[in-house]
Amino acid sequence: MKIQQYIAILAVTAVSLTFDSCKNSLDIAAQGALSDETLATESGVDALLTGAYAALDGQYNNGSALNLSGSDAWQASPSNWVYGSIAGGDAHKGSDGSDQPAIDAIAKFTSDPSNGFFNGKWRTVYEGINRTNSTLRVLAKATSVSDAKRTSFTAQARFLRAHYYFELKKLFNNVPWIDETIETSAASSQPNNVDIWPKIEADLKYAVDNLPATQSDIGRANKWAAMTYLAKAYLYEHKYADAKTLFDQVISSGVTSNGLKYALVNKFHDNFDAATENNSESVFAIQMVANDGTGTIASANQGDMLNFPYGNSPFRCCGFFQPSQDLANSYRTDATGLPYVDAYNSHPVKNDQGVASNQAFTPDADNLDPRIDWTIGRRGIPYLDWGNHPGADWIRSPGQTYAGPYSPKKNIYMQATQDQYADNHSWAPGTAINLNLIRYADVLLMAAEVEAQLGNLDQAQTYVNLVRARAANPVNFVYKYANDATPLAGYSTTTAANYKMAVYPAGKFTGLGKDGALKAIYFERKLELAMEGHRFFDLVRWGTAEATLNAFFTYESTVTTDIRGGHFTSGKSDYFPIPQRQIDLSTSSGKSSLTQNPGYN
Repeated sequence: MKIQQYIAILAVTAVSLTFDSCKNSLDIAAQGALSDETLATESGVDALLTGAYAALDGQYNNGSALNLSGSDAWQASPSNWVYGSIAGGDAHKGSDGSDQPAIDAIAKFTSDPSNGFFNGKWRTVYEGINRTNSTLRVLAKATSVSDAKRTSFTAQARFLRAHYYFELKKLFNNVPWIDETIETSAASSQPNNVDIWPKIEADLKYAVDNLPATQSDIGRANKWAAMTYLAKAYLYEHKYADAKTLFDQVISSGVTSNGLKYALVNKFHDNFDAATENNSESVFAIQMVANDGTGTIASANQGDMLNFPYGNSPFRCCGFFQPSQDLANSYRTDATGLPYVDAYNSHPVKNDQGVASNQAFTPDADNLDPRIDWTIGRRGIPYLDWGNHPGADWIRSPGQTYAGPYSPKKNIYMQATQDQYADNHSWAPGTAINLNLIRYADVLLMAAEVEAQLGNLDQAQTYVNLVRARAANPVNFVYKYANDATPLAGYSTTTAANYKMAVYPAGKFTGLGKDGALKAIYFERKLELAMEGHRFFDLVRWGTAEATLNAFFTYESTVTTDIRGGHFTSGKSDYFPIPQRQIDLSTSSGKSSLTQNPGYN
């Protein structure tokens, strides 16, 4: 049983039992119809823990996880499509200039602390932390819970808390640490001037030591997910030797929560199809479910509800999250099937910008990495099994000038299975496609980065080539259903474009040297993980954000109008501002316990 299905059953109970909408996201006590003492049973604690898992989807608003339809839904989306992908240059906001302009400010790094998106994200992630802390507080009073169950509950809660704090750390850097030992009355006065990495590490180490290798409910964290998160934390902290020790174990012995040995699936798109999710590549995923009986899309990736083609498309709404031309160009390959790591924008992919859908257009005919057409919807190429993308008719901005000619693709459900995996209980679509927070390709590329940093360039190349070899598998060159169902109208069973894809030849990384090898690894992450919310955070931790994003603004502004004037300032733009609302709420006697990030005062 998927834990998300369990969450759908218990979400109303878990929320009503544990959370009320106090004024500050840091001082919400475990309150409600039942007391802590009444909840202090095995089933009560499990319900609280279920609520902590439920907060992964970011759909919390004023005490209700089930009635959210306003902008908080996308402000707090766990996919980080705004903060990771748009801010990282993978995509434009999309739609038109009048719709959600606060995202444009984030994309251009012109936001100030009053931008409501930051407060929406902050308060929702802290809601997840509050739920983990409530679980641990009540568990301490549950004397009838067995030692084995107590350890399991504690390990899962601390894993989730580490995840939530990791999210805040990479977004805001300086955040207050609130755990179950801090009294509710003192929560809002906690400062944000202490580095929380050691505390994140401590929670993850406990989870590694105490979580089982497998779980009976798909979606619950296991030992290997915790070990991967800890290795990722070490990578962010530049503790490469420590990270390597853990990545070696994960790669050699790790299994999914449902017991599958970690491995890349043959078909890239199987990671983005509800029919093939929870496969051997799923390290930790938010379990989405459509049509859960609530009459809402809260459990169906509501945070990404805007991110479907617009106009006369079958998805109704809303034309956001349009991939950038810079990203499309990145998939160009040379005569040997390798990427143009340094000069990709000198080899642009042909697009239909300014060409009406009723006018003739021939798609690009030169060499491409096949991942472009599992990541980016472009005219004349099958949009999964929905027929060929028609171009301008699916783009909201007239002439495609505002945000370009492309549509997102990794979050789109299949036409053949839409009755099962699409959710139309709202004005924009929901979907049962899981959101992979970490998948095995990500693990291999993080491990490759660690090996290169330690000088092990051949091993780094081996890991990168595993990812590239999967992309080069001919199954990724055609649009075939996972179950080989009879094609629908417009569905293609032949190669959709001129795909030319190869692994790096033996000794290539050694020849490039450490810096060149790292550059190739960084570029591979861009190709493999595009539109998955990683790019901005990668650029910041690599120290390349200023050069990369300012070059992006220069190039992309010749294509679209929306990001003109954008500029990344190192030392300021690396992190988003502490929300002004939170600073105000933590102010007492004229002094706030929260210190604003540099450059935003």
